[in-house]
Amino acid sequence: MNLLKKISEQGLLFDGAMGTMLIREGLTGGKASDFWNLEKPNIIEKIHRAYIQAGSDIVTTNTFGGSRIKLKKAGLENHIEEINKNAVKIAKAATEGKKLIAGDIGPTGEMLYPMGMMSEEDAFDSFLEQATYLQESGVDAFIVETMFDLNECKAAIRAIRSLSDLPIFATLTFNYAGGNFATMMGNPAVDSLQEMLDVGANVVGANCSIGSDTMVLLAEILGRELKALRIMQPNAGLPETHGSSLVYPETPEQYSDNLMKIKNFGIEVLGGCCGTSPEYIARIRELLSQK
Repeated sequence: MNLLKKISEQGLLFDGAMGTMLIREGLTGGKASDFWNLEKPNIIEKIHRAYIQAGSDIVTTNTFGGSRIKLKKAGLENHIEEINKNAVKIAKAATEGKKLIAGDIGPTGEMLYPMGMMSEEDAFDSFLEQATYLQESGVDAFIVETMFDLNECKAAIRAIRSLSDLPIFATLTFNYAGGNFATMMGNPAVDSLQEMLDVGANVVGANCSIGSDTMVLLAEILGRELKALRIMQPNAGLPETHGSSLVYPETPEQYSDNLMKIKNFGIEVLGGCCGTSPEYIARIRELLSQK
């Protein structure tokens, strides 16, 4: 079945956080998690398999920071091709052809001109290079996620669409204030997501930055005002500092109950972001199976 048709008719469940799981496995601050595709591929595969076992329909490659601009900060720009291609190879080993694979593209970490020194052309080229390696390796779709700048997000979507007709999921991160949702750059939610659709995204929505309770409020707005396929992957609450650790306070039960509320507003694609794990996805799958 065509993926977009399947989403429209049956919905789709993504996986949860990769970073949270890597930290559990010993990843320390300052290390590029993408390099574990080369250094510790068995751990990446184990995480994918855990999410598949929990009930994910689609897994996300460990390539969130896999663009040239982002990898250059870690001195890894010469490894961009092998990092991205190995990520897909690992995901394929984990899925065994039974689940879908989304090639993950995250922000560069730089600000576009005039707020920063990065041009849209440089961003486009960096995203295009990464998307090319992911496409060549055989992903089933792309996910552009955790974007705080609409223009950077659109550059990534345009780059992917220039070489591929695969489905593109795309999410922005929103803040909530005064009853309104907008990115930190001031991009309003509904208008921004429509612009992302206009440049080639197929499924749009929000991830990260807010907990599932606040995401319910956004789901109500998108369910009412945006006529498109939509995706939501909230954090497990806002992080709290416990000693030297960051802890996300929402339990799998609280989180999954809120995601069912999100689902009831018509949001077709669900998943998890920071603080979530296979336990969260398993609970969501359990509740979905009861519908």
